[in-house]
Amino acid sequence: MPIQRDDVLAWVKAVAGTISENSSYLTQLDAAIGDADHGANMERGFKAVITKMPEISDKDIGTIFKTVGMTLISTVGGAGGPLYGTLFLQAGLKTAGKMELTLQDWTDALEAALSGVIMRGKAQLGDKTMVDALTPAVDALKQSLQENQPINQALKRSADAAQKGMEATIPLVARKGRASYLGERSAGHQDPGATSSHMLLKAAADTWKDNS
Repeated sequence: MPIQRDDVLAWVKAVAGTISENSSYLTQLDAAIGDADHGANMERGFKAVITKMPEISDKDIGTIFKTVGMTLISTVGGAGGPLYGTLFLQAGLKTAGKMELTLQDWTDALEAALSGVIMRGKAQLGDKTMVDALTPAVDALKQSLQENQPINQALKRSADAAQKGMEATIPLVARKGRASYLGERSAGHQDPGATSSHMLLKAAADTWKDNS
Protein backbone atom coordinates (compact mmCIF):
# COMPACT_ATOMS: atom_id res chain seq x y z
CA MET A 1 0.00 0.00 0.00
CA PRO A 2 1.52 3.32 -1.07
CA ILE A 3 2.26 6.15 1.37
CA GLN A 4 -0.69 8.57 1.15
CA ARG A 5 -0.61 12.34 1.58
CA ASP A 6 -2.20 12.03 5.04
CA ASP A 7 0.58 9.57 5.97
CA VAL A 8 3.15 12.20 4.95
CA LEU A 9 1.43 14.84 7.09
CA ALA A 10 1.40 12.40 10.01
CA TRP A 11 5.14 11.81 9.50
CA VAL A 12 5.95 15.53 9.53
CA LYS A 13 4.01 15.86 12.80
CA ALA A 14 5.82 12.82 14.22
CA VAL A 15 9.20 14.31 13.28
CA ALA A 16 8.27 17.57 15.00
CA GLY A 17 7.28 15.62 18.12
CA THR A 18 10.46 13.55 18.12
CA ILE A 19 12.68 16.60 17.66
CA SER A 20 10.87 18.40 20.48
CA GLU A 21 11.19 15.41 22.83
CA ASN A 22 14.88 15.04 22.04
CA SER A 23 15.81 18.72 21.81
CA SER A 24 17.92 18.66 24.99
CA TYR A 25 19.66 15.46 23.89
CA LEU A 26 20.55 16.92 20.47
CA THR A 27 21.83 20.10 22.11
CA GLN A 28 23.90 18.01 24.54
CA LEU A 29 25.50 16.16 21.61
CA ASP A 30 26.14 19.48 19.86
CA ALA A 31 27.65 20.99 23.02
CA ALA A 32 30.49 18.46 22.81
CA ILE A 33 31.57 19.29 19.25
CA GLY A 34 29.52 22.27 18.03
CA ASP A 35 27.65 25.40 19.09
CA ALA A 36 25.27 23.67 21.55
CA ASP A 37 22.23 24.83 19.56
CA HIS A 38 21.24 21.99 17.21
CA GLY A 39 18.35 20.77 19.36
CA ALA A 40 16.96 24.22 20.07
CA ASN A 41 17.32 25.29 16.43
CA MET A 42 15.63 22.16 15.07
CA GLU A 43 12.83 22.38 17.63
CA ARG A 44 12.16 26.01 16.69
CA GLY A 45 12.10 25.09 12.99
CA PHE A 46 9.66 22.22 13.35
CA LYS A 47 7.41 24.23 15.65
CA ALA A 48 7.19 26.74 12.80
CA VAL A 49 6.45 23.87 10.40
CA ILE A 50 3.53 22.73 12.58
CA THR A 51 1.97 26.21 12.37
CA LYS A 52 1.99 25.83 8.55
CA MET A 53 0.20 22.46 8.59
CA PRO A 54 -3.37 23.78 8.24
CA GLU A 55 -2.52 25.60 5.01
CA ILE A 56 -0.78 22.62 3.38
CA SER A 57 -3.01 19.75 4.56
CA ASP A 58 -4.92 19.70 1.25
CA LYS A 59 -1.85 20.10 -0.99
CA ASP A 60 0.19 17.49 -2.89
CA ILE A 61 3.17 15.80 -1.24
CA GLY A 62 5.72 17.83 -3.19
CA THR A 63 4.16 21.08 -1.97
CA ILE A 64 4.14 19.79 1.61
CA PHE A 65 7.85 18.94 1.44
CA LYS A 66 8.74 22.25 -0.22
CA THR A 67 6.82 24.21 2.42
CA VAL A 68 8.62 22.31 5.19
CA GLY A 69 11.95 23.04 3.50
CA MET A 70 11.31 26.77 3.07
CA THR A 71 10.09 27.05 6.66
CA LEU A 72 13.21 25.34 8.02
CA ILE A 73 15.50 27.57 5.97
CA SER A 74 13.82 30.70 7.35
CA THR A 75 13.61 29.61 11.00
CA VAL A 76 16.48 27.22 11.82
CA GLY A 77 19.80 28.86 12.70
CA GLY A 78 23.29 27.54 12.04
CA ALA A 79 24.04 24.96 9.38
CA GLY A 80 20.89 22.98 10.17
CA GLY A 81 18.53 25.36 8.38
CA PRO A 82 20.14 25.30 4.93
CA LEU A 83 20.91 21.57 5.14
CA TYR A 84 17.52 20.35 6.34
CA GLY A 85 15.80 22.92 4.17
CA THR A 86 17.65 21.58 1.15
CA LEU A 87 16.77 18.01 2.14
CA PHE A 88 13.04 18.75 2.09
CA LEU A 89 13.18 21.04 -0.96
CA GLN A 90 14.91 18.37 -3.05
CA ALA A 91 12.46 15.73 -1.84
CA GLY A 92 9.68 18.15 -2.81
CA LEU A 93 11.00 18.54 -6.34
CA LYS A 94 11.02 14.76 -6.77
CA THR A 95 7.46 14.35 -5.47
CA ALA A 96 5.84 17.37 -7.17
CA GLY A 97 2.15 16.76 -7.90
CA LYS A 98 2.07 13.36 -6.19
CA MET A 99 -0.74 12.43 -3.79
CA GLU A 100 0.86 9.11 -2.84
CA LEU A 101 4.31 7.57 -2.83
CA THR A 102 5.48 4.11 -3.80
CA LEU A 103 8.69 2.73 -2.32
CA GLN A 104 10.43 3.79 -5.56
CA ASP A 105 9.08 7.34 -5.13
CA TRP A 106 10.30 7.56 -1.52
CA THR A 107 13.70 6.14 -2.45
CA ASP A 108 14.07 8.63 -5.31
CA ALA A 109 13.01 11.50 -3.03
CA LEU A 110 15.45 10.56 -0.28
CA GLU A 111 18.26 10.05 -2.78
CA ALA A 112 17.61 13.52 -4.24
CA ALA A 113 17.53 14.92 -0.69
CA LEU A 114 20.89 13.30 0.09
CA SER A 115 22.43 14.65 -3.13
CA GLY A 116 21.19 18.13 -2.23
CA VAL A 117 22.67 17.91 1.27
CA ILE A 118 26.02 16.74 -0.15
CA MET A 119 26.09 19.62 -2.63
CA ARG A 120 25.06 22.19 -0.02
CA GLY A 121 27.39 21.04 2.75
CA LYS A 122 30.23 19.72 0.56
CA ALA A 123 30.39 16.68 2.87
CA GLN A 124 31.05 13.07 1.97
CA LEU A 125 30.58 9.77 3.76
CA GLY A 126 33.01 9.61 6.69
CA ASP A 127 33.15 13.38 7.33
CA LYS A 128 31.08 12.99 10.54
CA THR A 129 27.88 14.69 9.36
CA MET A 130 24.24 13.85 8.60
CA VAL A 131 25.50 12.34 5.33
CA ASP A 132 26.82 9.40 7.39
CA ALA A 133 23.28 8.50 8.43
CA LEU A 134 21.48 9.34 5.18
CA THR A 135 23.83 7.48 2.79
CA PRO A 136 23.37 3.98 4.28
CA ALA A 137 19.64 4.69 4.63
CA VAL A 138 19.33 5.36 0.88
CA ASP A 139 21.48 2.31 0.08
CA ALA A 140 19.18 0.16 2.24
CA LEU A 141 16.11 1.42 0.39
CA LYS A 142 17.69 0.59 -2.98
CA GLN A 143 18.52 -2.91 -1.73
CA SER A 144 14.92 -3.34 -0.54
CA LEU A 145 13.63 -2.30 -3.96
CA GLN A 146 15.80 -4.92 -5.65
CA GLU A 147 14.43 -7.54 -3.25
CA ASN A 148 10.80 -6.39 -3.69
CA GLN A 149 10.37 -5.85 0.03
CA PRO A 150 7.13 -4.31 1.35
CA ILE A 151 7.35 -0.59 2.13
CA ASN A 152 7.19 -1.01 5.92
CA GLN A 153 10.04 -3.54 5.95
CA ALA A 154 12.12 -1.32 3.66
CA LEU A 155 11.55 1.70 5.90
CA LYS A 156 12.62 -0.20 9.00
CA ARG A 157 15.70 -1.45 7.19
CA SER A 158 16.48 2.11 6.12
CA ALA A 159 16.07 3.46 9.67
CA ASP A 160 18.26 0.67 11.08
CA ALA A 161 20.94 1.48 8.49
CA ALA A 162 20.75 5.16 9.47
CA GLN A 163 21.20 4.19 13.12
CA LYS A 164 24.33 2.23 12.32
CA GLY A 165 25.64 5.14 10.25
CA MET A 166 24.89 7.52 13.12
CA GLU A 167 26.69 5.32 15.65
CA ALA A 168 29.62 4.98 13.24
CA THR A 169 30.23 8.74 13.53
CA ILE A 170 31.38 8.37 17.17
CA PRO A 171 35.03 7.40 16.47
CA LEU A 172 35.35 9.66 13.41
CA VAL A 173 37.34 12.88 13.31
CA ALA A 174 35.10 15.63 11.92
CA ARG A 175 36.12 17.08 8.57
CA LYS A 176 33.22 19.49 8.04
CA GLY A 177 31.36 22.10 10.02
CA ARG A 178 32.05 23.55 13.43
CA ALA A 179 33.18 20.16 14.79
CA SER A 180 36.11 20.12 12.33
CA TYR A 181 37.73 22.98 14.28
CA LEU A 182 38.32 20.52 17.13
CA GLY A 183 40.42 18.17 15.00
CA GLU A 184 41.23 14.94 16.83
CA ARG A 185 39.19 16.06 19.84
CA SER A 186 36.00 15.60 17.81
CA ALA A 187 36.53 11.82 17.92
CA GLY A 188 34.56 9.96 20.57
CA HIS A 189 31.37 12.01 20.11
CA GLN A 190 28.24 11.15 18.12
CA ASP A 191 27.39 13.66 15.42
CA PRO A 192 24.19 15.61 16.21
CA GLY A 193 23.22 16.02 12.54
CA ALA A 194 23.50 12.29 11.91
CA THR A 195 21.40 11.77 15.05
CA SER A 196 18.57 14.07 13.95
CA SER A 197 18.68 12.46 10.48
CA HIS A 198 18.20 9.06 12.06
CA MET A 199 15.25 10.48 14.03
CA LEU A 200 13.59 11.55 10.76
CA LEU A 201 13.94 8.10 9.25
CA LYS A 202 12.91 6.24 12.39
CA ALA A 203 9.81 8.44 12.54
CA ALA A 204 9.02 7.41 8.95
CA ALA A 205 9.42 3.71 9.77
CA ASP A 206 7.25 4.05 12.89
CA THR A 207 4.56 6.23 11.29
CA TRP A 208 4.26 4.11 8.14
CA LYS A 209 4.68 0.68 9.76
CA ASP A 210 1.24 -0.44 8.53
CA ASN A 211 2.02 0.34 4.87
CA SER A 212 2.74 -3.20 3.71
